[in-house]
Amino acid sequence: MDHWERIEAAIAGLATDCVPVALWRHFPLDDQDPARLAARTVEFQRAYDFDLVKFMPSGTYGVEDWGAKTAWRGAANGAREVIETAVTRPEDWRRLARLDARAGVLGAQNEALAAAAKELGGVVPILQTVFSPLTTARKLAGEALLAHLREAPEAVEEGLAVITEVTIEFGRAAIAAGAHGFFFATQLATTDLLTLADYERFGVRYDLAFFDALRGATRLDMLHLHGERPMFDRLSGYPVAMINWHDRLAPPTLAEGKRKFRGAVVGGIEERTLLATGTEAEVRAQAREAIAQTNGRRFVLGPGCVAAIAAPEGNIRAIIEEARKPL
Repeated sequence: MDHWERIEAAIAGLATDCVPVALWRHFPLDDQDPARLAARTVEFQRAYDFDLVKFMPSGTYGVEDWGAKTAWRGAANGAREVIETAVTRPEDWRRLARLDARAGVLGAQNEALAAAAKELGGVVPILQTVFSPLTTARKLAGEALLAHLREAPEAVEEGLAVITEVTIEFGRAAIAAGAHGFFFATQLATTDLLTLADYERFGVRYDLAFFDALRGATRLDMLHLHGERPMFDRLSGYPVAMINWHDRLAPPTLAEGKRKFRGAVVGGIEERTLLATGTEAEVRAQAREAIAQTNGRRFVLGPGCVAAIAAPEGNIRAIIEEARKPL
């Protein structure tokens, strides 16, 4: 099978020749230049021949055009941090500009994707990373967002409406640039931060507005649930083909996730510690257990979230070798 056949068969629950596999990582500093980010993406894919390319712009690209200041301070996963928020007071939400998603830092991400997609030639699915509107809001305001949701919910909703419009336009530009779909990441759909009622009001409605606007434009999308207590049951009904969460660190298990979700579950590898510092034998054992847990069906072997940048080549190749064994 080629990459497309393997991924699409897995999503449909059909037999595959082997388990699809994909890992993704940040490229700190290189992700600040579209040409370098495209080159590193292509280099990474050609080195490992994954079945899926999760495009990796910096995690803060969505807030910089609104004035947030960011930096990479050596995080093990390569993520940039917001060091100066753009929203500090509740009234700031009402002043968010309707950005041009084809310009500035936003535009640069799809410029980079276009270059990578052209080089890869469509032989492998490529997903642009999109953050949920509420996730973007948190990066704009930091922890102040949680207070604003209580003190001035209507103001936050005005801001979320603008963020959603810009996110939709960014998504349309990504498809035009060559993306086959989206890796849609939400970092607040976890009950250690919000209640289900809170996320229904401030998260779900804006998430679904994005998917409704892009309906029919993508070939496959993946939902990423970030957090220790993900709202899996509520969000597993989103219109996506794949779902990814920290399955080694948070519920449900892969097997339980398969029972709750109709598409393919993605994960099986603990990305924070094991992938970076474990032995090849330990990594292989975890990969084999994940394959056994899912019977290798409706499953893509990968990390629960972005892989540590220090993950050694031997561990990455060990995962791929386990996945490539015939089913």
